Amino acid sequence: MLRSVQEAIPPVHREGWLFIAIAAALAVVLSFVSTSLFWILAILTGWMVIFFRDPVRVVPTAPGLVVSPADGRVEPVVSAPPPPELGLGTAPLTRISVFMNVFDCHINRAPVAGRVAKIAYKRGRFLSADLDKASEHNERNSVLLETGDGLKVGVVQIAGLVARRILCWSEEGEELATGARFGMIRFGSRLDIYLPEGAVPTVSAGQRAIAGETIIAHLPGAAFKPPMPTRRD
Repeated sequence: MLRSVQEAIPPVHREGWLFIAIAAALAVVLSFVSTSLFWILAILTGWMVIFFRDPVRVVPTAPGLVVSPADGRVEPVVSAPPPPELGLGTAPLTRISVFMNVFDCHINRAPVAGRVAKIAYKRGRFLSADLDKASEHNERNSVLLETGDGLKVGVVQIAGLVARRILCWSEEGEELATGARFGMIRFGSRLDIYLPEGAVPTVSAGQRAIAGETIIAHLPGAAFKPPMPTRRD
């Protein structure tokens, strides 16, 4: 019974407690001034709890799988040059983008298992993250992951119209498991995933993706048979 309750009510990530506490405190203070203001702040507090939720995910761990690094809507899969700071060259690569709205869980997870070969932060604009040009012009944090087979996968956290804070908890040289938490973006944004040549996307525009669970692509040479090995994280 206790486990069922815990699964039904996801924990809140530590990054959210300060915001939740401030909103709750303001709600209490304003309750002495205006009932309407109290309810506005109470609803805001509830939204903060939802926004900063950090649910357990069942991560598929078969070799060669690429999982979604974010909850959200899959944008059109395109071929585009990766950000220069990733060092992946200028030739277009397959790019899968996941757009997060303000109600999606915003914990970002590693799309593949591998070593963090590079992290590069670049200042930029705050255009709406669902625009294609946001990949080039918006503020972003690029993470390059190198798998045990030497394949390189780029994952880029992109700030949006509302988002003003990109968080990355990983460091260069760190080893990440598939689906491991590596950062988040406040509040509502987008992640771009750049795949190596030969990778095969398995999602299409408009599909909903779940961070750490939804398989979005197969890396070159990936071959596996069910049952699918998984890990709860």
